Amino acid sequence: MPTLNWIGKDAVEHHHAEVPYRLVHCDGELSAGDPDAGNLLVQGDNLEALKALLPYYGGQVKCIYIDPPYNTGNEGWVYNDNVASPEIKAWLGKVVGKEAEDLSRHDKWLCMMYPRLRLLRDFLSTDGVFFASCDENEFHSFRMLLDSVFGSHNYATTLVWNTEGNTDNQFQFKVNHEYILVYFADQRFKKFAVGNVIDPNTPEDSNLRAGFADNNITKNGVKNPPSIIELPTGFPANVASLQLDLEQVDERFFETTRSEAMISKSIQNKYGISQIPVRLDDMVIENGELVRPCSLYSGWANARKLVAFIENDCQPIKEGEDEIRFYLNRNGCVRYRKTRESARNILSVLRNLGTTERSRTYLSKMGVEFDYPKPVDLIKYLLEIGAFPDDAIVMDTFAGSGTTGEAVLSLNAKDGKNRQFILVEMDEISASTRTSSRLSKVISGYSFQETNGRTVDVPPLGGGFRYCHLGVPLFNEFGDIDTAVTFPDLAAHIFFAETGAPIPSKAKGNSPYLGKHGDKAVYLLFAPGQEGTPREASGNVLTPDALTSLPAPPDGFDGVRVVYAEGTTVSPDRLKAEGVVFKQIPYQIEGA
Repeated sequence: MPTLNWIGKDAVEHHHAEVPYRLVHCDGELSAGDPDAGNLLVQGDNLEALKALLPYYGGQVKCIYIDPPYNTGNEGWVYNDNVASPEIKAWLGKVVGKEAEDLSRHDKWLCMMYPRLRLLRDFLSTDGVFFASCDENEFHSFRMLLDSVFGSHNYATTLVWNTEGNTDNQFQFKVNHEYILVYFADQRFKKFAVGNVIDPNTPEDSNLRAGFADNNITKNGVKNPPSIIELPTGFPANVASLQLDLEQVDERFFETTRSEAMISKSIQNKYGISQIPVRLDDMVIENGELVRPCSLYSGWANARKLVAFIENDCQPIKEGEDEIRFYLNRNGCVRYRKTRESARNILSVLRNLGTTERSRTYLSKMGVEFDYPKPVDLIKYLLEIGAFPDDAIVMDTFAGSGTTGEAVLSLNAKDGKNRQFILVEMDEISASTRTSSRLSKVISGYSFQETNGRTVDVPPLGGGFRYCHLGVPLFNEFGDIDTAVTFPDLAAHIFFAETGAPIPSKAKGNSPYLGKHGDKAVYLLFAPGQEGTPREASGNVLTPDALTSLPAPPDGFDGVRVVYAEGTTVSPDRLKAEGVVFKQIPYQIEGA
C-alpha cells in the first residue's frame, strides 16, 4: 500500500505516547447552565488536552468532528509541539507561512496533525464515526494520513459540502465546496455506526419520508436470469379487479432467453412479447386478489423474498424491524413494498446546510466575532448521522467558536436526547470570550436588535457545560506522582476518573473522603512530599485501623467504597465484607 512520508515523520510517530498526562481543573465562573449535563469546554493545547482526557473518555466517544487549520498560508497558525527533533525544534513558535515563503509548511501541518489524530483514534467507541473538514490544500495528504491512522479499510466516504457562499472572483475556477472525510472506528461495526438519516433536500412527498420503499421487482439483465414463479390463489393486488390474458409463447423463446440469461428487447420483438413479466396463465383478480394460480416468467429482484412471502401464505415477512410484502399492480407486475420505522438517504454532496457568511452574521448578533465559523445546520446533520444514540458523546478538539457544542445542545432541545460534548480550544482568549460566551448565551437565551430597531428574543436551548483548563503533569518521567501534584490535584483527577463527574467540592486534605457519585463513594490516602517516611507512618497505606477510621458516606448510601492508597494490609475477605474496593497508587490511577 502506498505510504506518506514527510519531514519530521520519524520524530512524531510516537510523540502521542510521550505527551504527559495533565490534570484537568474546572472553572465555575466560566461554566454555564447545568453543571451535571456532562459537557466540557477545555482550554489548552489539544494534544495535551487529549492526553489528559483519555483516562476518562477512551473508547467512549461515538462521534468526532474536527475542523483543523486548512493550511492555506493565510491562517497564521503556529507550530508549537515540543518534539526533541532538530528540524521540528527549528519550527517552534513560528507562524506557518505561504507556499512560496515556507517550503516546509505541509510537513509542519502533517507533524502537527499526526499525534493528535493518533490520540483521537483511541477515544472512539467500536461503532464510532470520525469526520474531518478540509479543502484542497491538504486533501490528498490528509486522506493518506487518515488511512495510516485509522486504516484504509475503515475509510467510509468523502462528503462534499457545497459552501454556497462567496467565491474568490480572481480565480478562473470558482471554488464553492469543501470536503469532509469520514472514517469508521472499525468497519466491522459500521452497520451500527451510522443513523437512519434522510438528506434534508429530499422532497417531502418522497417514499423515503413516507416510511416505505415500493419498487417493481422485474429485472432484465444477466445478473438476474429469468425463471418461472407461480403466484398462488389469494396473491394480493392493489386493484379490486383485473383480467389479463396469457402470452402465447414459442418454446424457442425459453431456450433463447435461458441461454442468454436475459430477456433482451430484441428477443421480445422477435417473439412478439408484449411485456415482462411474461404471463404463462390468464391473470384474473377479483376482490383484490388472484382467484387462481398464475405463473410469470421474468428476471427477478428479491426472488427469494417473494418465494418466502408466498410460502408464508402471502402474509408480510420480517426483515429485522421492517415488514415486506408483495402485490400485483394494474399492469400485472409484481411490486415489493418494505415498510420501515425510519429510512436512510445520505447523499455524498451536502447542500443547503448554511454558509460561513450567514454563520458569521448569526454569531455577531450574539456579540461573538469569528471569521470562519461552520454553520450549525451542517454540524447538526453530521451529528444526526454519527451521534444518534440518546447518550452519545461528541468530541471536537478544534472547537473554534463552539459550533459543535451548539449543534449538540440544539439537537438535544429538539428531540429530548442526552448527547454530550467535549470541546477543546487552544487559544485562551478565544475559549473564554468566544466559545464560552456563545455556549452560555444559547444555553440561557439572549436578545439582539435588528437593523430596524426591533428586539428579537432567542429562546434558551438549556443544558450546560463545565469550563476546564489544564494543570501540572500528573506523573514524572519515572511513572511516579509528580512532586508538584497536591492532594487537591490528585483528588480531583481520581474522582473524575472513577466516577466521570467533577469532584463535588475541593478536597483540602483534612479528610480522605472525596465525595460520592451514583453508587460510589471515593477515598484517597495520599500525603505528598513525604519522601523517606515509612509509608504506613505517612498515612498512604490502607491498614485495618485506617479502614475502621474512614469517614462514613452520607446517610442512606449503600454503594461501594473505592479507596486509593499506595498499598493495603487489609485482607481481601475483609475488604469484600466491608464493601470496599482498593486501588493502588500510582498503578491503578487512570492515566498512569
